[in-house]
Amino acid sequence: MTDKAGVLGRRILVVEDSRTQAEYLGHLVATKGYRATLAADGRDALDKIRTEPPDMVLTDIIMPEMDGYELCRAIKADTTTAGIPVILVTQLYDPADVLRGLEAGADNFIVKPFDPEQVFSRITDTFEATAIPDPDGPRTGIDIVFDRQVHTITASRSRILNILLSTYEFAVRKNTELSEAHEHASTLNEELTTTIEELQVAIRSLSKENAERSRVEMALADANRKLNLLTSITRHDINNQILALQAYIELTESRLTDPALLQYMSKARIAVLTIQRQIAFTKSYEDIGAQAPRWQDVGKIIERVGGCLKGAGIELVTKDLAIEIYADPLLSKVFGNLADNSIRHGTHVQRVTVSAERLNTGGVVIRYQDDGEGVPETDKEKIFQKGFGKNTGLGLFLSREILGITNITIQETGVPGKGVLFEITAPPEEVRKANTDATSGSSR
Repeated sequence: MTDKAGVLGRRILVVEDSRTQAEYLGHLVATKGYRATLAADGRDALDKIRTEPPDMVLTDIIMPEMDGYELCRAIKADTTTAGIPVILVTQLYDPADVLRGLEAGADNFIVKPFDPEQVFSRITDTFEATAIPDPDGPRTGIDIVFDRQVHTITASRSRILNILLSTYEFAVRKNTELSEAHEHASTLNEELTTTIEELQVAIRSLSKENAERSRVEMALADANRKLNLLTSITRHDINNQILALQAYIELTESRLTDPALLQYMSKARIAVLTIQRQIAFTKSYEDIGAQAPRWQDVGKIIERVGGCLKGAGIELVTKDLAIEIYADPLLSKVFGNLADNSIRHGTHVQRVTVSAERLNTGGVVIRYQDDGEGVPETDKEKIFQKGFGKNTGLGLFLSREILGITNITIQETGVPGKGVLFEITAPPEEVRKANTDATSGSSR
């Protein structure tokens, strides 16, 4: 074996037309103590060899103008450079390529893709082999016919053996890698088969669940239809009884003279009117959740609400409302109810401002603000409770229910005495720009 210290500082010429590959090979040999010189092609390499002969040449085979075979042949043909060992670096490993390398006088091969240890091993083996005199002495060429082509080989038996061992080692390494890849593929195939079987079981289970869900949904839809029918009939009957009650109250009032009794009858009339409003309100909101949510243009909804505000002498100001939110079809009732509250309870409201703002989370907050008296701090959460309020006590309660169907929230954050500020916050998945992906009002 060659003394390791004896090879340190030896100069190796790397010939490679790819700058990246050349620098990589140069870096590799430098890590072992060799000095690397780079050449861009065969002609450049010959110029450098004549100027300062290297201790070894690592050359790519496929290069423009002069390929690796020609460079090797030129080096070996010149008596002043014939002793420089040449290692061919190539992606080719066909037997004909090996024969061409032997014919050109190559001392060894490095086959791409290579690892650093392979490069170091080839360099070390080649330096050691060329340091030992050929026991056979000078040889005349022998002709070898392969694939109908004649190759004249002058290499010694030891050099031929080294090259054959190098190519055999590469074949063994590739075969090992192929076996490992095949084993890994077999393992993956087994895992995939198991996963497919589990997926098929899950699909069958999901199909059963979907079938059961469809059956339940149909039953719920039928029950809802019957409930709505019953509600409609009940509401009709109650309204008939209320009309009769109003008639009896009027008849009774016409015959009463006692002020105390007349006051009682007045309160009874107010109670009847309250019942009428509550019944009418249930008609407006009986379809909450009955239909699938859909994308709705907020700007267009507010535009329709603006007509009611304008009729009450209230100015409407809008900003950045070119958005759609995914909500129950009764979304317009929410904004209608907010406008109704401004008209009824705002006390001298002159302006309503509705705006939208994108949040860092990707969601949107829609702000409804008026310049009325606002909501007392103690009532900010109570106003969303059923029955709280000056009218039916259901408007804001049902508004929160409508929005909650698609996880949209509403809260009142205004300053008491400076008007209401309702903030409606929609999560990212329930918001998009207006008129994108589908037309307004389409289902998702």
